[in-house]
Amino acid sequence: MKEVYIGIDIGSVSTNIIIIDKNFNVVFDYYARSNGQPLNSVKVGLTELKSKVNEDIKVRGIGTTGSGRQLIGAMIGADVVKNEITAHAAATLHYVPDVRTIFEIGGQDSKIIILKDQVVVDFSMNTVCAAGTGSFLDHQSERLKVPIEEFGDLALTAQKNVRIAGRCTVFAESDMVAKQQFGFSKAEIINGLCEALVRNYINNLGRGKVLVPPFVFQGGVAANKGIRAAFEKEVGHKVIVPKYFNVMGAIGVAILAKEHVEQTGEPTEFKGFDVIELDYVPSSFECNDCSNFCEVIKVEIDGKIIAALGDKCGKWTNSCNPSKRTQRKVSAVKSTE
Repeated sequence: MKEVYIGIDIGSVSTNIIIIDKNFNVVFDYYARSNGQPLNSVKVGLTELKSKVNEDIKVRGIGTTGSGRQLIGAMIGADVVKNEITAHAAATLHYVPDVRTIFEIGGQDSKIIILKDQVVVDFSMNTVCAAGTGSFLDHQSERLKVPIEEFGDLALTAQKNVRIAGRCTVFAESDMVAKQQFGFSKAEIINGLCEALVRNYINNLGRGKVLVPPFVFQGGVAANKGIRAAFEKEVGHKVIVPKYFNVMGAIGVAILAKEHVEQTGEPTEFKGFDVIELDYVPSSFECNDCSNFCEVIKVEIDGKIIAALGDKCGKWTNSCNPSKRTQRKVSAVKSTE
């Protein structure tokens, strides 16, 4: 029976699930759009995992990351719940041990992570402006009638340089329309957009930071060759795109789960694949016990609350997650927010 570790990265746009074995080999990877239904998306992914992994496996550890990490972690019984910075750094260090700068662009946010001696020393995140994220590129793909899979290849065929204003989605789109009216080709406009978005990324997230190679580019947008080329032009150096660029967060948290169970010797809290058969009902309420008025998210099965998250004091979280290990994990997560 093969011993494995599961990592789940649940974000606002995509759900990523991977399995690694004890030698860190990826034996299963799953990437799909969440479509606004993260709970259902995870259930679908676990169902596919269960059906495709034919041999007998023993789950030794499981971890969650991403914006929905706490809720999904409580639902499945995660051993570790980590933020995206920690998870992405862990995965990148495994594949590129001497990495110094990580560029990560996802569906609705982006981040830059600076490392030194295999330790994160600085980072920046952009969760406000959508310019340069996967959702914005998807929108422009639809508007230009160019499949997103062909976006990057087409950008590399541009014969002339076109400067696009990339400081925000509104300006970028308006400028692209104007350039189309002037007669520039789609390839030239897309190439100009890629370069504009990278300039915006570096100017905003890289401001005040010393960007040192090796550079690693990951996240769903790393599939876009035009963006990768624009990064290499901007930093004047080769940019590495890992094989599993779009599921690095999930790989990272699986690695962290493996390290956790090996260091503690504790058995996994994974609730098993039967969780995919259960009917979860999420809801929310406002706690009036203090002036914080926290919005508490709760998840129920057959009328029983199995998880609650969102309260600053931990009252609801701890009462619905009674195990000491779960309480410690939630406290650790809050300390990193």
